[in-house]
Amino acid sequence: MRVLVLHAHPVAESFNGSLHQIIVERLKARGHEVDDCDLYAEDFDPRLSRSERIGYHDIGPNLEPVKTYVERLRAAEALVLSYPVWNFGYPAILKGFFDRVFLPGVSFEMRNGKVRPCLHNIRKVSVVTTYGGTRMRAFLVGDPPRKLVNRVLRVIVKPGAPFDYLAHYDMNRSTDETRKRFIGRVETAMDAF
Repeated sequence: MRVLVLHAHPVAESFNGSLHQIIVERLKARGHEVDDCDLYAEDFDPRLSRSERIGYHDIGPNLEPVKTYVERLRAAEALVLSYPVWNFGYPAILKGFFDRVFLPGVSFEMRNGKVRPCLHNIRKVSVVTTYGGTRMRAFLVGDPPRKLVNRVLRVIVKPGAPFDYLAHYDMNRSTDETRKRFIGRVETAMDAF
């Protein structure tokens, strides 16, 4: 399977950086073709420019500023997101990727004023993420990152595509043991991908 791994963390030596490496290594070891898109390493610009916003619905020309990323997304059969939760959301660089690359004509179409999802080449999605706070704290605020994946991203990919959401909560008080257990979960999920 062709897997696009979208990684969003500025520190390669971080726990998230380690998870990213595990994801890529395990997927490759299982024979998957991996397109490793490290947004920070690639210096992806998350800012939607004025001209991009004005031409947002002009399908064709709207793809030009991010053409290579659109091609990579369209070539993928699966998507793995690897990122930390910051302020109960995606890191800005990943949010900017969605804003700039998940465009009309790429992830959705407008028909008679209605949005129609069309990123059906993505047949499987997995998320590997970390939260600074506890699961209860995330629950109390509605866990927006989980909802973004399960309620928004799920709708635009192939209907019925399997989703995994692997989250290590309470990183602020994590231990070697909790991190080791989470790494084991990630390894198992990637081995079974």
